[in-house]
Amino acid sequence: MSSTRTKFYLDKQRAKWSGVCAGIADYTGIKVFWVRVLAVVATFAIPFPITFIAYFVAAKSFDPKPTELYGDAEDRQFWQGVRQSPRRTARDVKSRFREIDRRLADMELYYTSNNSALSNEIEQLR
Repeated sequence: MSSTRTKFYLDKQRAKWSGVCAGIADYTGIKVFWVRVLAVVATFAIPFPITFIAYFVAAKSFDPKPTELYGDAEDRQFWQGVRQSPRRTARDVKSRFREIDRRLADMELYYTSNNSALSNEIEQLR
C-alpha cells in the first residue's frame, strides 16, 4: 500500500486558514463544512486554548497535500475508503476481481464451445 496516499496532509487548496479542517475532511471523506462546524463547537466545548493549540500544532506538523496525489475523484474516493476501512476496501476489490474473472470465464466458454453460429460468422469473415 502506498503510504503517501494514506498519510494525513493539510489541504491548502480548500483551506480557510491553514488547511487543517480541509485536510481532516479529505482524509476522512466528511464534508469540509461539517468538519469546520465541529471545530467551532469543539472550540466552545473544550477549554478555550486547547483547541487553538492543537490546531496550530497540526498546521505546523503536517505537510501540505501534493497536487498530484489523486488522479481523479474516483481515485480520491478509493483512497478515502482505504483509510476509513481497509478490510472493506480489500473485500470490494476482491469482489470486483471475482466479477471480472467470472465474466472472462463466460467469454472464454462462449468462444471455445462448439458454437456453430459463431463458427459460421468467423468463417464468413475470412
